[in-house]
Amino acid sequence: MSQSIKIRAKEKKGVVVVKALMRHPMETGLRKDSKTGSLIPAHFIEELVCEANGQQVIKALWSGGVSANPYISFEYKGGKGDRLKLSWLDNTGKSESATVDVR
Repeated sequence: MSQSIKIRAKEKKGVVVVKALMRHPMETGLRKDSKTGSLIPAHFIEELVCEANGQQVIKALWSGGVSANPYISFEYKGGKGDRLKLSWLDNTGKSESATVDVR
C-alpha cells in the first residue's frame, strides 16, 4: 500500500464516488528558499490516472499550479467490488499507486 496516497471509494445507486488525498510537495520551481535565497527546484505531479477493473476512468494532466498535498474527488458509473487503482507520476520520474475495493 502506498504511503503517499489515501483513497476511498463508495458506491450508491450505480455511481461510485472516489476521494483521494496525495502527499506531495508540488513545488512550482518559482519559490525561493527563505534561508538560502535560492530557487526550490520544480517537483510536481504531472499525470494522475485512475482505473476501475483495468479500465481507465479518469486521467488528469497537472502542472506546478496545483497546491501541495492535492485532493481529488470524482464520480463514475460502477459498482461495489470494483477494484480501483490510482497512480501518479511526477516530473522527477517518481511514481506511486494505491488500490482499493469499492464499498
